[in-house]
Amino acid sequence: MSRYKDLSDIDLLRQISKYDSRALEELYERYSPLLYTLIKKISSDENTANAILVEVFVIVWRKVDKFDFNGGNVFTWMVTLARNRAVDTVRRTRSSSEPLENYNDEYENSHILPILDKKIDSMDLETAMNIKPKMEAALERLTDAQKFVIHLAYYEGYYLDEVSVRLKVPVETVRLKILTALNNLKDFLIGK
Repeated sequence: MSRYKDLSDIDLLRQISKYDSRALEELYERYSPLLYTLIKKISSDENTANAILVEVFVIVWRKVDKFDFNGGNVFTWMVTLARNRAVDTVRRTRSSSEPLENYNDEYENSHILPILDKKIDSMDLETAMNIKPKMEAALERLTDAQKFVIHLAYYEGYYLDEVSVRLKVPVETVRLKILTALNNLKDFLIGK
């Protein structure tokens, strides 16, 4: 067993910040199945999903210094990074008629790289996989309407005003539906 398998996620990122390619390989081995599943839910095209997955790890390699080593959560950072990159790709494909901001280094720093709230509970990959059945059960308890607005906002990357147009309801109604769905999800997870 290589020494990399014994390293924590944050230690792998520290090694990656020293340009240790083997640490990046280990991080890829740990996270690629989970991230690919998430990306594939957002971008159903297999070739696009594979390309996005590679892009996520290229971003990690190039931008690992943007990670908060003093309190950051690797799991949440990686999942959010993958989600942001996948949603951006889908939006760019969907919005071919209206001009979008150029994808450059500055855009990537401000729109793709996660900026996580310090209040987010720390979680690791193993814990996330252990609570997956509970999360799936909680999601199943949501109404179809709540599942749909979360899907549109989280997986398809629609902004509130876009969901509003799509559902033909006011933006505030969309906001309320999403907040209600997230609160219900939280209550179902903690057993209320």
